[in-house]
Amino acid sequence: MNTILSHTESVCPECLARIPAARVMYDGGDVYLEKDCPDHGHFKTIIWRGLPAFTSWVKPKTPTYPKNPFTEVKRGCPYDCGLCAEHKQQSCCVLLEVTQRCDLHCPVCFADAANNPPADLTHEEINAWFERLLLAGGPFNIQLSGGEPCVRNDLPEIIKIGRSHGFNFFQLNTNGLRIARDFEYLSALKEAGLSTVFLQFDGTRDEIFKTIRGRELLEKKMAVIENCGKLNIGVVLVPTLVPNVNTDNIGDILRLALANMPTVRGVHFQPVSYFGRYPQGFPETPTDDMRITIPEVIQSIESQTGGLIQAGTLCPPGGENALCSFHGNYVLMADGALKPLTRHKEDSCCCQPIPAAEGASRSREFVAAHWSSPAPLADLPVIGTPSFGEWDVFLERKRTHTFCVSGMAFQDAWTLDLDRLRECYIHTASPDGRLVPFCAYNLTDKYGRSLYRNTILKVEGQKLQVGD
Repeated sequence: MNTILSHTESVCPECLARIPAARVMYDGGDVYLEKDCPDHGHFKTIIWRGLPAFTSWVKPKTPTYPKNPFTEVKRGCPYDCGLCAEHKQQSCCVLLEVTQRCDLHCPVCFADAANNPPADLTHEEINAWFERLLLAGGPFNIQLSGGEPCVRNDLPEIIKIGRSHGFNFFQLNTNGLRIARDFEYLSALKEAGLSTVFLQFDGTRDEIFKTIRGRELLEKKMAVIENCGKLNIGVVLVPTLVPNVNTDNIGDILRLALANMPTVRGVHFQPVSYFGRYPQGFPETPTDDMRITIPEVIQSIESQTGGLIQAGTLCPPGGENALCSFHGNYVLMADGALKPLTRHKEDSCCCQPIPAAEGASRSREFVAAHWSSPAPLADLPVIGTPSFGEWDVFLERKRTHTFCVSGMAFQDAWTLDLDRLRECYIHTASPDGRLVPFCAYNLTDKYGRSLYRNTILKVEGQKLQVGD
């Protein structure tokens, strides 16, 4: 017995044609995305498995459209990204892929980095990016990405260019190899205005790194945390979760993160999605046992931490579509207890929708405030004042030991839901100056052919130059 919960649109994994789709619940509560392509047949993929219930996770909001859409609506979603006037969310975080070069060749890579990389963008082209982002409604939070951004010696100068335009939050998406060994380079990034390090961190065992990244890397990852601690740079650990590789390591990753607070500000889990480069290889269709869904990650967090982090304290997002992510915020007390600041109300059905832009703004401000390292204790005014007991201690810890747990379920050609895509607020700045939702930018069909990545030319000033 199954029930159609709602209808949406998706794409065919074979040809990327837009096709109707439905969210279908089966006995036991598991939810699948089902769709039919007239040329390539039926596709059925798990998107929600376990508790919390799918129907309890939806969080209503009203759409907020781009202030200055860069592209016209001609063929419809997902073919007019830029952003187009029908996108239902504004930008929160924008990825600037400053290079396609990389010093690793990971078996798992969203960007398929280091595969015939083009020349790095010049400072003039990067300056044009920032100008375009201001036209789009910025400044936004910026993630410096790639490839591996740290292969560029001039990365501090790129941060300075952005700061000259009023962009104040810079997050470095990195494998950590260079900043593990080059303290002077990390210091220059800090001086230029780097806010936080978004560190690829797949587990606490070297065999995990060898499988997902092709090398044993744990020692280098720990060196990154140590170096960032010396410079008071916040670190967020980012595990890509691959079933039967590191999904049993979720609790150990969280315990390692907590042991390295306050340098480590949180953990951001990313269940594996099948686009770009992945070890199974094309053209195989990923099976359901090759996926881990949001509720499974949530339940694993509770079970593998022995209840230290409870499932009920992890909540739907306020900015992007509710099916995209989860988050929970905590204060680590001196005795090792975690005091939750968030709680999911599964029976709440009377909440009023919030404007989508308000959710994006809250997320942007929260990340900037809590993913960066806290001010030194000596700079905090509450320290040294007369104590008001446990509440005073809690406030002091809240300033220095806030811990964030989150996850983002990126979409691939099998799971792509255009309702979700239209509400995306994580956008990639393409070389031609458009803003493309992350999952659209990285989307590939089952043969590895891309809808957006590597199909566009560069920006010249403010003029869009689009081509194959």
